[in-house]
Amino acid sequence: MELKDFDKVGDFRWLLPRQKNSSMKVDAEIFATEDILAAAVGDASIDQVINVASLPGILAHSFAMPDIHYGYGFCIGGVAAFPADTGIVLPGGVGYDINCGVRLLTTQIELEQFYPVREKIGQAILGRIPTGLTDKSNLKLNKKEFIDVLKNGAEEIVKHYCGEKEDLQYIESHGKLEFSAPEIISDKAFERGKTQVGSLGAGNHFIEVQVVDEIFDEAAARAFGLKKGCISIMIHTGSRGFGHQVASDYIERIRKKNIARITVSDPQLVYADIRSPEGQAYLQALNAASNFAWANRHLLMEDLVAIFEEILGSSRTGLKINLVYDQAHNIAKFERHLIDGRELDVLVHRKGATRAFPPGHHDIPEKYRPVGQPVIIPGSMGTASYVLKGTQEAMKITLGSSAHGAGRRLSRHKAIKLAADMNVRDMLKNKNILVFSHSSMGLREEIPEAYKEIDEVIKVTDGSGISEKVARMLPLLVVKG
Repeated sequence: MELKDFDKVGDFRWLLPRQKNSSMKVDAEIFATEDILAAAVGDASIDQVINVASLPGILAHSFAMPDIHYGYGFCIGGVAAFPADTGIVLPGGVGYDINCGVRLLTTQIELEQFYPVREKIGQAILGRIPTGLTDKSNLKLNKKEFIDVLKNGAEEIVKHYCGEKEDLQYIESHGKLEFSAPEIISDKAFERGKTQVGSLGAGNHFIEVQVVDEIFDEAAARAFGLKKGCISIMIHTGSRGFGHQVASDYIERIRKKNIARITVSDPQLVYADIRSPEGQAYLQALNAASNFAWANRHLLMEDLVAIFEEILGSSRTGLKINLVYDQAHNIAKFERHLIDGRELDVLVHRKGATRAFPPGHHDIPEKYRPVGQPVIIPGSMGTASYVLKGTQEAMKITLGSSAHGAGRRLSRHKAIKLAADMNVRDMLKNKNILVFSHSSMGLREEIPEAYKEIDEVIKVTDGSGISEKVARMLPLLVVKG
C-alpha cells in the first residue's frame, strides 16, 4: 500500500476502501496525520490493519488509532468487532499483556509540598514496590487465595487485603469480569502468576508522579478532580507473567486446533469461534488475566497511597488522594454498538486502544456521566501525559475507542542502540524529572525518542473528535522496571 491508496474522509481520518484489496471484508480506517500514516505504511502496521479487515465476520471497519505501530497479530492501536453470538475471538487481537492498562490518581498536594520530599518518595517507591522481571511481590498467596483474586479482581483486594470499596466504581467493569473455571488455567500460568500480584513489571510499565500543568475543559476537570498545580499519580502495568502465559497457552491451543482448517493471511491472527470450546475457554482465561491486572493495579495504588501518607505525614483524606479512573487497553469485551443502523451485541477487541465512552453511557461511573468517561493517554518517559473525555463521535465512528499512549516509533533494539552513549537519568534530571530504576538497560529501551510525539497523537485524537482534551500533566518523578 502507498499513501495515494488512502482517501482522506475527515480531519485526521484516512480510509482504505475494501476494493483496494480483494481479501478485505470491510474498509480500513486510520486516525492519523499524514506523517503518522506514512510511518505506519513503512513499518507494515497498515498491512496488519488490512489483515484484520480480511477476517471472517468482521463488522464496521478495521480501525487503527493514532498511536499505531507494528505488533503481534493486530497492530498496536488496532480495534475490531465481531458478532457476539456467531463471531470469532483472537488472542492476537488482545496480545500477551492482557489488560495492560492505566490508573490515574489525583491529589490536592501542591508542588511546594511535594518538591522537598520528591527524592525520598522516589526511593521509597523503588524500595517498596517490586519492579522489573521479578517473580516476587509483597502479597504472599497460596493457590486458593490466588484463584479468588482471579475470580474477583480488585474486589478481592478490597475485601481481604486493602483499599476502599468506594473506589471500585471508578474501575472499568468495576475491576471484575466473570471467571468461574480455574480448571482451564495451566499449572505454569498459576505458578508464574501467584507470586506477582502487586508488582510493576518491566518494559514500558511505570509509576509516574506528575503535576497538572494545563486545564482545557474546566467542567470535566472538576468532575475528574484535576486541579492545576496539584500532583497526580499514574500507574501503567498489566497482568504480568500470568497474562503472558495465558496468551501463550491459548495462542498455541487455538493454533493447533484451527490453523489447518481456517485461512488467515497472518498465522498470528489464528482465531476460534466464540461458541467453540476453545473460544469459550480463552474468553474465561482472558477474564481471569484481566481480573489479575485490576487487582495488581489496586495493590500498587494502595502501596503508593501508604508511601505518600507516611512521608507527608497525613492521611489519604487529608491529602485528598482519589482514584479518577482505571482503564484497560489490551482486552476483548462484549458491548452493544450501533453498526450500519442496527444495534448489535459484539465482541470488541482493543489492542493498544482504550474505551472512550460518551456522556450518559451506562458503563461509566455515574459521577462522570454528565461529561463522559475519563480517557487517560500517557506520554513517553519524560514527556507530557493527557486526560481526555469520551465523546458521542467516538461511539459513532470508532466503536467508542481512542488512543492509549504515544506509540513506539523505534523498536527496543533501535532505542538501545540510539541511547548507547546517553546517561538517561542525567538527561531527564536536566529536564527536572527524577528517574528511579534498577535497570539502566530498561531506561535506554524507553527513552522519549523511542516514541511518537505525544502532542501529535493528542492533536489527532482531539481533532478527529474521538476524545476531547481535558488536562495535561508533566512528569516530576518516574519509576521504571
